[in-house]
Amino acid sequence: MKLQLSALDQSVGVVGRAQDSIIRQTVELAGHCEALGYKRFWVSEHHSHPGIIGTAPEILMAAIAMKTTQIRIGSAGVMLPHYSALKVAEQFRVLDALAPGRIDLGLGRAPGSDRKTAQLLNPNQFASDQFPQQILELKAWLTGTPFPSGHPAHGVYAYPQSATCPEIWILGSSDYGAQLAAHFGLPYAFAHFITDGQGMDQAMGLYHEGFKPSTTLTKPHATMCVWAMVAPTRSEALMQFGSRARFKIDRNYGAIAPLMSPEAAMNSFKPEERGALEQLSQKAIVGDPKEVGDRLRALAERFDLDEIVVITWAHDPQVQKDSYALLAQELGLS
Repeated sequence: MKLQLSALDQSVGVVGRAQDSIIRQTVELAGHCEALGYKRFWVSEHHSHPGIIGTAPEILMAAIAMKTTQIRIGSAGVMLPHYSALKVAEQFRVLDALAPGRIDLGLGRAPGSDRKTAQLLNPNQFASDQFPQQILELKAWLTGTPFPSGHPAHGVYAYPQSATCPEIWILGSSDYGAQLAAHFGLPYAFAHFITDGQGMDQAMGLYHEGFKPSTTLTKPHATMCVWAMVAPTRSEALMQFGSRARFKIDRNYGAIAPLMSPEAAMNSFKPEERGALEQLSQKAIVGDPKEVGDRLRALAERFDLDEIVVITWAHDPQVQKDSYALLAQELGLS
């Protein structure tokens, strides 16, 4: 079976570039990926984060919907504990009206920020874990399923209604999301890029073993979101990877900043950091088109996937576009 590719863009902040231009760059990248034959284009949600500046995926998705015609558009994800499930349902019903049958609603439980910021977004979210209940209510509002008599939401509907509705995905990098997706019979996306694959075998196993068919999905449907960088040569790809490596090492020190240029990043590594850089480079999915393509095909075969979502950070937007193009050509998307 031919492996399908999708894209996730996080609107990464870049040294020397205005933040508003980064948001417009994400919209442009979506059109680029559509032309290359990618199946989906997802955008993320982070708050008070100088390195990842996409704060409102539902608004960004609307802009992308107006610039595309075929590619599925999604959130990866909406951090549901911050919000009312009804409001999210309304937002995504509007999105589905703008791009009928093309909307994915990826849901996450993580704050996408620090605890202080999360508290400001929703002062009540830490009172109890209402995430499972929110998912059930959200699904009912999205599908137009009436709430039973006696339920607080009885008689309340999310508009606009239409013949299609968004597809809910559960996102996660731990066992919790996998088990929740399985229990509710929903598609599941494992965040490989967060853990570098750690915990993936167990999470995927739990999802497949515990899956219960639902009215919207009769058998398990899973994917994984991986970080990858493709360049004409491995040495060039490793050079570009220096920007992300610098970001990851700095984050481990508690410092989060916009993405440095690969030249500045590589020149900044201290002798005592070279070991960490080498370890990151060895684990990263980085290289020429065949090398990266082979690694993605191996992951897909190992977990019986027909689709993988790719994230690529680059200081230069053209490098990012070229990486997606080279990978599309290698996998025969267009």
